[in-house]
Amino acid sequence: MTTLRLAIVGAGPAGIYAADIILKAERQFDVQIDLFEQLPAPYGLVRYGVAPDHPRIKGIINALRDVLDRGDIRIFGNVRYGVDISLDDLKKHYNAVIFSTGAIKDADLDIPGIDLEGSYGAADFVSWFDGHPDVPRTWPLEASSIGVVGVGNVALDVSRILAKHADDLLPTEIPDNVYDVLKASPVTDVHIFGRRGPAQVKFSPLELRELGELRDVDMIVYDEDFDYDEASKNAIATNKQVFVIDKVLNQWRQRETGSASRRLHLHFYAKPVRVDEVDGRVSGLTYERTRPDGAGSVEGTGEFRTVEMQAIYRAVGYFGSPLDGIPFDEKRGVIPNHEGQVLDDHDQIVPGVYATGWIKRGPVGLIGHTKSDAMETVQHVLTDQASWWAPADPSLEAIPALLESRGVAFTDLEGWHRLDEHEMALGAGFEGEVERVRVKVVPRDEMVTVSRAQ
Repeated sequence: MTTLRLAIVGAGPAGIYAADIILKAERQFDVQIDLFEQLPAPYGLVRYGVAPDHPRIKGIINALRDVLDRGDIRIFGNVRYGVDISLDDLKKHYNAVIFSTGAIKDADLDIPGIDLEGSYGAADFVSWFDGHPDVPRTWPLEASSIGVVGVGNVALDVSRILAKHADDLLPTEIPDNVYDVLKASPVTDVHIFGRRGPAQVKFSPLELRELGELRDVDMIVYDEDFDYDEASKNAIATNKQVFVIDKVLNQWRQRETGSASRRLHLHFYAKPVRVDEVDGRVSGLTYERTRPDGAGSVEGTGEFRTVEMQAIYRAVGYFGSPLDGIPFDEKRGVIPNHEGQVLDDHDQIVPGVYATGWIKRGPVGLIGHTKSDAMETVQHVLTDQASWWAPADPSLEAIPALLESRGVAFTDLEGWHRLDEHEMALGAGFEGEVERVRVKVVPRDEMVTVSRAQ
């Protein structure tokens, strides 16, 4: 019987879903899947891109863990594509490859002053507070007033972590160094800015509700932002999600404020135009008030306002990174493709090379959308047998031997179990009033040492 030797680069939800779907699909051949991950631990965005105080994420992790723990997928962690293993290596040992490397960089916000000291990308901040091993362990939380540009779920995650009292994060898997920095933060005010109105935001009702449950944080919304136009009224009347968001925001309008030690402000119809500076550092954000233009967007009013702040975070989207030897769309930050089949510069299908997840479609949609996205890609992998590569050495022993010969300290599923148990033991051993489920290990070398039982 024919055997499909498949490599998947990226062990986040997109890669794991793709592996699971292809193993469960009806087919006329055997499938052997090796999952490559640049970090020593799997789960990608779920472990390193979502705020630690989202309990529902645990359900997603449990589902991903169930897939890996079946034992029919090999995982090679701490292996960097383009450094430790190349496209030529994959062609020598596999019939095809699916890239599911996601999008981890911040999209640009092209306004004057955005590169000043005190200006940061939300993705970098998320990587820091999630304990990503490849970012610095310190973060300059020295501002009392902070701005966040964007009205998506990442903007709310960043704003919530900035405004939330550090002690309220202790029950989560927040790394110790992150807790220490957040504990010392002098923040009193966090300002969120969106250029359109409350009925056009991109965050989910659940995220918004969570924001309003912060202890000792006043939610500040402004009455002038709720003079809705007909399009907004129609959206509230016909879209359940928008209806709930409007309901939550209007509940906040009725709250008494002034007693909390911290405040979280939501500014709508606020288009950032300039980051202001004093001595090369962020000193404020100047924005133009906008209004609905009657065509579904907004237009400027000519009225400019400035909010004083000492730091600003842009949360206007993620952007993919190019991969060695693989076509890349520099404008959209994705691998060009047709339904997951990678396309070259002449829009011709590249045999044996596929993409799924955010590197395929861009950073849109929730984690759950990744499953249907993977199904589309997998369907092509299964039906493209005539164009699969013909590997010179498809043996199962070849990849471990190759990595060992190059001195790559790769981790496997058993190693992930060791690290997982180690982190939970650190949580159980925490001495304090709060019960901690886990304490995340941050340094890469320590993750590898624990995983490899060295």
